[in-house]
Amino acid sequence: MIEGVLLKGYGGFYYVYAEDRVWECSLRGRFRVKDQDFLPGDQVKILPKEGDKATIEAVEPRRNALSRPTIANVDQAILVFAMTSPKPDLNLLDRLLVQVTDADIEPILVFTKLDKFQEAASSGSSESHAITDVYRKIGYTVFEVSSETGQGIDEVGTRLKDKISVLAGPSGAGKSSLFNALSPGKKLKTGELSLKSKRGRHTTRHVELMVCAGGLVADTPGFSSLFIPTMKRTELAECFPEFAQRRHQCRFSSCIHDKEPNCTIKEALEKGEISPLRYEHYIIFLQEVIAAERKY
Repeated sequence: MIEGVLLKGYGGFYYVYAEDRVWECSLRGRFRVKDQDFLPGDQVKILPKEGDKATIEAVEPRRNALSRPTIANVDQAILVFAMTSPKPDLNLLDRLLVQVTDADIEPILVFTKLDKFQEAASSGSSESHAITDVYRKIGYTVFEVSSETGQGIDEVGTRLKDKISVLAGPSGAGKSSLFNALSPGKKLKTGELSLKSKRGRHTTRHVELMVCAGGLVADTPGFSSLFIPTMKRTELAECFPEFAQRRHQCRFSSCIHDKEPNCTIKEALEKGEISPLRYEHYIIFLQEVIAAERKY
């Protein structure tokens, strides 16, 4: 038997990537009897038959599993936002960061259209790199890339190797162009990767993993819900690294960094150690968490 990763299930067959090729697999009888569910990303053991045919003989326990997108064993989320055209929606970015962090998945921030940003900057019609610097200072892994010139593409590619990644970001951010630049010869149509809701025109109904830069990337709408995950109000700050590292310094252990006195977070904000926009988003999200608490 050989080990592989399930890419997708379709029409009663399962497609597994193993030994640098894709196998069309059927299920061994005992799996059909158990009615076990299979997700892209599942680590499986297959028994090769003739040609590219095989049967799935065993499934390894999952390290994690997401419901949107339905995928297992995710290593990282690639959050793709344009540096310009359109201007990045940082409220959305911070929402995605909360969702990724809450799911215990490493976020990788990729800001695209670096070439257009540099053109605008040279003409004096664009801001500095202050936005990306804010996230780097917090400790996030940040890349600035251009799918047109190739700048920064190889660096992103090295982070995909031997990993299972989900790709998320707003429409127009350049997700498909990024994928195409990372995987020469494999072309996705613009708009094929989208963060739209289930009602969106570009809804992806079947989750599929694709080989990309030596790793596997999910062509899904990513974390499609724009709502903050269900959590307690005291847990939200844990999804903001610059807050979490100061969590034991507030006067009250139950401090939610809003109206409480002697709050270390608010003191850091006044000193310029925390981004005012990040704090603003935190307060917005906190009110959503509190409203959700009242419902249940």
